[in-house]
Amino acid sequence: MTEATRRPPGTPCWVSLMVHGLDATQEFYKALFDWEFVPGPEQLGPYVRALLGGREVAGIGRLPVDRHLRIAWTPYLATEDADGTAESIRSCGGTVAVGPLDAGEAGRMAICSDPMGAVFGVWQAEAHHGTATAGPPGTPVWNELLTYETSIGKFYRSVFGFDLETAGSPEHDYATLFVDGSPVASLHGVGDALPRDRGPHWMTYFEVADADAAARLVGELGGRVLSPPRDGTAGRLAVVADPEGAVFTLVRSVGH
Repeated sequence: MTEATRRPPGTPCWVSLMVHGLDATQEFYKALFDWEFVPGPEQLGPYVRALLGGREVAGIGRLPVDRHLRIAWTPYLATEDADGTAESIRSCGGTVAVGPLDAGEAGRMAICSDPMGAVFGVWQAEAHHGTATAGPPGTPVWNELLTYETSIGKFYRSVFGFDLETAGSPEHDYATLFVDGSPVASLHGVGDALPRDRGPHWMTYFEVADADAAARLVGELGGRVLSPPRDGTAGRLAVVADPEGAVFTLVRSVGH
């Protein structure tokens, strides 16, 4: 279990989702993960923080009616200087779409994309340090970038100072990002296998007690199972989408 503390730069520290139907989305995730909800910073518009056992694990906000963006879970990477990181992102070929801006007393944030188009957030913590617990069912436990090729890792290393370790073979393009010697995220180059309607994107993994039962529940709640449960090196996995189309992975981790 991980307590909420200020994370080293580059560490994924929060995940957030922007949707059109905020109330219906809360009902979906409450039924799936047993989340409760409390209001978040008013500067972000209609926004709630999801709690598990009283501890913050994720955020969900409502998109303006006229905004038709892709509905997707977005990981936030920690920084000590959101403005400086935003400038570094631009100079390394990325894009800063929103911010940097203050989220009340919680911290300072920006929404960005890498040179291949994958969207991620940047979070400079003040009062809010991010996900307060990781490990129990219902918590985000990993983030992976699905992209054309892991050479994009050079961008993330330049901006955040990650150590990068490649693995596999020419047939399996995979790399792990490390902060202070600990693995914090992965990159998976899948080339033309990327969905044409999504392009490069970050994928959040949520821990569950039973991947098969959780996948069935997603379908019962109006979501979709995109990749049925299977055994992988990380544990038993299923790729699913919520009713608005946000894609995420359910995982029953090895050892849980």
